[in-house]
This record gives sequence, C-alpha cells and structure tokens, in this order.
Amino acid sequence: MKTFDEALKHLIDQANPHAKSETLAVASALGKILAEDIISSINVPAHDNSMMDGYAIHTDFLTNNISFEVSQRIPAGSNGTPLQANTLARIFTGAPIPNGVNAVIMQEETEQQGERVKITAHSVKPGQNIRVIGEDIAKDSIILHKGHKLRAQDLGLISSIGVAEVLVYQPLTIATFTSGNELLEPGEVLEEGKIYNANRYVLAGAIPSLGFTLIDLGTVADTLDATMQAMQQAAKIADVVITTGGVSVGEEDHIKPAIEQLGELNMWKVKMKPGKPLAYGNIQGTPFIGLPGNPVSAFATFILFARPFLLSMQGQTQVEPQPIWLPADFDWQKANFRREFARGKLCNQNKTTSVALYPNQGSGVLSSTVWAEGLVVIPEDTTIQKGDLVAYYPFNDLTH
Repeated sequence: MKTFDEALKHLIDQANPHAKSETLAVASALGKILAEDIISSINVPAHDNSMMDGYAIHTDFLTNNISFEVSQRIPAGSNGTPLQANTLARIFTGAPIPNGVNAVIMQEETEQQGERVKITAHSVKPGQNIRVIGEDIAKDSIILHKGHKLRAQDLGLISSIGVAEVLVYQPLTIATFTSGNELLEPGEVLEEGKIYNANRYVLAGAIPSLGFTLIDLGTVADTLDATMQAMQQAAKIADVVITTGGVSVGEEDHIKPAIEQLGELNMWKVKMKPGKPLAYGNIQGTPFIGLPGNPVSAFATFILFARPFLLSMQGQTQVEPQPIWLPADFDWQKANFRREFARGKLCNQNKTTSVALYPNQGSGVLSSTVWAEGLVVIPEDTTIQKGDLVAYYPFNDLTH
C-alpha cells in the first residue's frame, strides 16, 4: 500500500502543466491561472497623496501658531502649488501632496474660525496621513506570480497598475463517462437490483466548479469494445480522462483491460479511508484517473487526489490547502493503520468553535457529505480525545 502522502506526491509529480494559454480582458479573468508574472510599470500610488479629507501643512508652521489662513484648495485629480509659509491647503482624499507639505490634519481635528482654520489636534507628526509614492506597489516589482489563481481582489490589483489584459492558461478539458449495468439515470423508474447514478453528477458539479471544461460522454455499454471506443474518444478530445469504479479484476469490469490495451495503468491501494482503491495511468498518452465506485470514496478521492493533480496540470502553483486546527467535539477510540478523512462540521459550544463528526462514516453514506462542511483528518495509528486539536479542511477550500 502507498501512504496518502506518497500517492499524492506521485500524482502531483506526474502532472505536467499544459502550455495552452490565451489573453483575456481583466474583467473576464476571474478564476483563471496566470501564465506569466504580472510586473508593474508604475508606482502605486504614483505620487504622495492624502489619506483623507483635511488640511495639508508643514509641521514647522505649528511652532508658534495654531490658527492659519487657507491658501489653496486641492481636490483629488488636481495638482496644487507649493505651500505658502504659515498657511494651510484644503486637501481631499487621494489628492497629490504639494511641495512644502509634510503632514495632513484630518478635518475632524480642526475648527473653522471665520476665514481661518484652528488646529485642535493634540499632536501633528511629519508623514501623518500621507500615503507615499510606491507605498502599495513599487515600479518594476512583481505583483502576482505565474501560476496564481485570480480572485476578485487580484483583478483589482492588476487594474490598479493600468493593465487591461492578462495571459492565462486555457481551462483544462476533462472527459468522463459512466459504465455499469446496475446504473440508472435520475428520472428513470427504479428497478430491483439497480441504483441511480450519483457519481456522474458528483463529477458534473465538481469539475466545472474548479474552472475546468467538462465533457460528459454519458453512459457507455458495459462491454470491452464499447469501453475501449469511449476511452479512445475521450483521450482525443480531452486533456484528462476521469472515471469512477470498474477498475477491479471482475469479469464485468472493463475499464482496467481497456486502458491496459490502449495505454498503461497503475493501480494503488492507498492507506486511507474512505477511498482505498485509486488508479492512475494514460490512454494513448492522455492522463487517466480512476476513482473508486462508492459515492463517498469517489467524492473524497476526487477532492484529495484528482483536484491537486488537475490544478497542477492547469499550471496552478498552490494546490494543497492549509488545514484549520480545531478542538475535536468527539472521541475516536479505535486507531486505524490507515489515515481517515471523516466528514465533519463546525459547532459552537460555550463560545468555543470545535468540529463534530457525522455519526455514520460509511463510504456509501453520501448524505454525510451534504451534512458535513469539511473533512477531519484522523492520522494513522491515532486515537482522539474530545478537546484534542485536529486538522480540518473546509469543503470550500477543496472544491474551488
């Protein structure tokens, strides 16, 4: 058996980022992966400017006076003139700081006295309430690195340096299909001995949510010839092929022999629960991942293995989320030689946030993934007492 860490490292090591890129307007680049560094050609701010509405002054003027004439008015977008000695400049948020000014006094710390303004601040220090040139971004600095996934705040940062378009990787195309004579589609009449196909729709939701293009080839006849034809079609039109189930050695499991004839297949037993069986290989050079057939196992192995593999292929550099460490609201008294990923969610008791577990952790209990908000890691050969710190991975960090 491979350990969880060994299997994950091997998958990520095998993920070769594809080279397909495109140029998009910044407004259309949300969720995309940068294909090159973003370098600023300007300083931000481009000039020293006021942090707030108030009055611009030189602190030396305050030696003998607290009441001043207002010699000019500087709104945002305008340039003032050098400040006259022993006067103030009325200044507004974002307006450039004129020569002869080294501080801004907020208007709440002043009083209007006819044509003059009295300073009521207890102290005024050089540099007060002034944003200096390049304080946010220095010219020629890298503001975002290649491989970064663009968020809303990143789009704002890119726009703040005047960049209108970005080079990003094109989304991967992922092909899936389903086989199994026992499977029915939702809406069909349930027959004895058959089940509805849940895994198809787990993948139909999980793949697009990561920003990839899904090609669902539907249900394939449960024969070797039909499986091979589907495999060849999928490999031609997609960057990666993912299936669930059907990779064991039974007479009705055709995915394993089909891939072995068309490419190569490595099957692992991973020291984890749920999701012990995992397959990786290629179909005529196109990467293939075979997930387990049990619904919870398929879901867990997709977010724990397929997701980081796909994100690495997409060119993303940060593919493994960081856990949140929380006290356990449960006891786990039976140690297991496998690492367990239990379905859990946050709870609050006595103003303390902890994590509780779904009572039935079976690999066929798909309802547990809906009740839960994330995965709790139970390390190998470990027992947990209520109050012990455990690693918790929110689903929001594993499904986007």
